[in-house]
Amino acid sequence: MTLAACGPQTAHPVPSAPAAPTAVRALQRDVDAILADPALARGYWGVLAVGLKDDEPLYALNARRLFVPASNMKIVTLAAAAEALGWDYTYSTTVRAAGAIDNGVLEGDLVVAGSGDPSLGAADGMADRVFADWAARLRNAGIRTVAGRLVADTTAFRGEPFGDGWMWDDLVDEYSAGIGALQLNEDAVRLSVAPGPAVGASAAITLTPFPAALTIDNNVVTDPPGSEPTVRVRRLPGVSRLDVSGTIPLDHAPIAMGVSVPDAARFFLDSLRAALIRNGIDVKGSTAVEGRPQVANAPAAGSRGPQDRTLFVYKSPPLSTLAMRLMKISQNQYAETLFRTVGGRDGIMGILGPWGIDAADLIQRDGSGLSRYDLVTPQTFVAILAHIAREPKLRDPFERSLPIAGALGLTNRMKGTAAEGNARAKTGSMTGVRALSGYVTDADGEALAFSILVNNFDAQPATIDRATDAIVVRLAQFRR
Repeated sequence: MTLAACGPQTAHPVPSAPAAPTAVRALQRDVDAILADPALARGYWGVLAVGLKDDEPLYALNARRLFVPASNMKIVTLAAAAEALGWDYTYSTTVRAAGAIDNGVLEGDLVVAGSGDPSLGAADGMADRVFADWAARLRNAGIRTVAGRLVADTTAFRGEPFGDGWMWDDLVDEYSAGIGALQLNEDAVRLSVAPGPAVGASAAITLTPFPAALTIDNNVVTDPPGSEPTVRVRRLPGVSRLDVSGTIPLDHAPIAMGVSVPDAARFFLDSLRAALIRNGIDVKGSTAVEGRPQVANAPAAGSRGPQDRTLFVYKSPPLSTLAMRLMKISQNQYAETLFRTVGGRDGIMGILGPWGIDAADLIQRDGSGLSRYDLVTPQTFVAILAHIAREPKLRDPFERSLPIAGALGLTNRMKGTAAEGNARAKTGSMTGVRALSGYVTDADGEALAFSILVNNFDAQPATIDRATDAIVVRLAQFRR
């Protein structure tokens, strides 16, 4: 697909293009007027809107310039994953017995081999139900006691758990949780800080739903009523000790926040071990990550042998379901898991290169867009969106995954306009970055693809969002 390119200060197609029809010129003038707001002057804008019927560029500004995309990078990751894996793809977690079973005792290790399933969460008791079912499956296999260890086989994912270019001071937050072959509750827990019983008393701090996931250093003091809270959290990478400091007023409601855990596999194993014991499976040994399973009369290295066998396999929901949380909630861990699954940036370029995507226009260092090293052009996003719109095997699940104006993911945006219930687009936000890319149907019923990327602004984010939304609403109103 060939799109008109524009210089940094040129809003319309290049001069060699045919004169735009009157309706298109009116659209361009209106978008120019939106972007002429003095509050937007210091920001760097890239905009491209294209009619999908004939690839006509309707508006272009800096369409081939590189921008930090924030979570718009999830468009790239999901598109590549859908093409490479298919919408029916599921992650598998395999539970193996590494030893003989004798009179209810597994004489060896119980091994859990993960492939990256990001979907096993604690909400609505999901993890409790799943682990209780695993305990029942072990009993059905004749196991009441594990004499050996509980071992995590994480060989499916190698390397660092974080993306290139992630900021170290974000790593304590739930949106920066690292990934691994075994993942539980998106590798995060909920921290709650409540005032103590009197001014000067220590605050009350709790972790849910896995209280033992982190060790808490409580340095939060209860302040007089009416003061402002100053709660801060800090955890160094790889360390399980969480420092919580600051103040909370005596009359203040509890302050809740999501915090990441330092070791995904260890968190999974510790939680599983506790659940198995609660459900009647005695685990005698310790937990181990990537340790070679200990088996009585073990076979030679490189061979699993007859006493190392699969007991059962647990499967995640399909990619089409995972995509809903990935895109509507903008779940970073899902994106990083898919990025790793399809082979990282080299794998993604191998998938998208045949679509006509140039590596110079897609500098991808992670799957979620959390990295400041990521750079993408508006034209790249529009080209990917246009390809998906024309590919039946990709289109419907992808479009369903996108937030809808006025609904989840875009809840308070474009309500009461021609774009509400119409525009489907992925958001993106970091300090100094706002993005919105997706589809909208114009007043003639034609589908348009658009990408709006904004970097380096000093206005309030809400001001940037209002201008972005105004452009999308004008596209929804467009009539030839």
